[in-house]
Amino acid sequence: MTLRLILRRPDDMHLHLRDGAMLQGVLPESARHFARALVMPNLVPPVVTAAQATAYLARIMAALPEGAAFRPLMTLYLTEDTDPDDVAAAAASGLVTAVKLYPAGATTNSHGGVRDMARVSAVLDRMAEIDLPLCLHGEVTTPEVDIFDREAVFLDTVLDPLRRSHPALRIVMEHITTSQAVAWVRAQGPQVAATITTHHLILNRNHLLVGGIRPHYYCLPVAKREEHRAALVAAATSGEACFFLGTDSAPHVDALKENACGCAGCFTAPNTMALLAHVFENQGRLDRLEAFTSLQGANYYRLAPNEARITLVRHDTPLAQPDQIFTEAGPVTVFNPGFPVHWQVEP
Repeated sequence: MTLRLILRRPDDMHLHLRDGAMLQGVLPESARHFARALVMPNLVPPVVTAAQATAYLARIMAALPEGAAFRPLMTLYLTEDTDPDDVAAAAASGLVTAVKLYPAGATTNSHGGVRDMARVSAVLDRMAEIDLPLCLHGEVTTPEVDIFDREAVFLDTVLDPLRRSHPALRIVMEHITTSQAVAWVRAQGPQVAATITTHHLILNRNHLLVGGIRPHYYCLPVAKREEHRAALVAAATSGEACFFLGTDSAPHVDALKENACGCAGCFTAPNTMALLAHVFENQGRLDRLEAFTSLQGANYYRLAPNEARITLVRHDTPLAQPDQIFTEAGPVTVFNPGFPVHWQVEP
């Protein structure tokens, strides 16, 4: 018997659209299913000022397929030279929805990120004053810290002090990967939330490394032990308002993934909703999928829930999954979950 699930159109509260030919190639994949997306600013050069965000928004809108109902939610890239007045003006105009903090060197195109938190204190004070959220990549980058411990160390050495020094600041810890982060977010109250990605609900570090290195499973933060994946699944399916979807869908052309120093990122935009239905069904929590994808993120960002709907259909036999999409920048491999998928979004 065919099972149909009708949801409000989801929001992706952490998305990489890139620029140029890659933007044109990947944007339709998100616009097909999602109503809104929080667009990351780590371009080259990064989107630091309101003027740069305005120009990037124009390029995104120009690349949208005709008739697509999709709203980009713009962000600014925080640097130690960011002007608090420029941030406040961008927020007041409705141009930006959040500011993104990348520790310098933490991930793709993050070399211009923050090295000294004291140097961005004035910006954070202004953001708290105007109620503008800070989204952050929660990892330390000091070389003596093991890559699998970077998130847990960040909680103790950066995030706890940040909460004490800026208690009114709203914070989203993005793409959490550990049970420690789940517990930390739960303990903070309504000022703090976290996004969880599709791929971190599916992968543990064995998927990346056992039987050979799988470059299309390499992402940052890197996938952790199975106990941490299980904690993420429990959080995502809990119905708790502090956890919501941010796919961190991060396209790279295959030539940059499949080499001796491959780029980090999983491209999940085309099949996220089908994969999430699988995860939530396995937990007996399909009734909470809409909250995770369509309500809790909107509520945190003080946006009205989407009125439009999508329909997910479960088929008795597994469905073929896309292997790649082809862009003018080159082919991009779509995330393969490694299990049969029975769900799809009804066209």
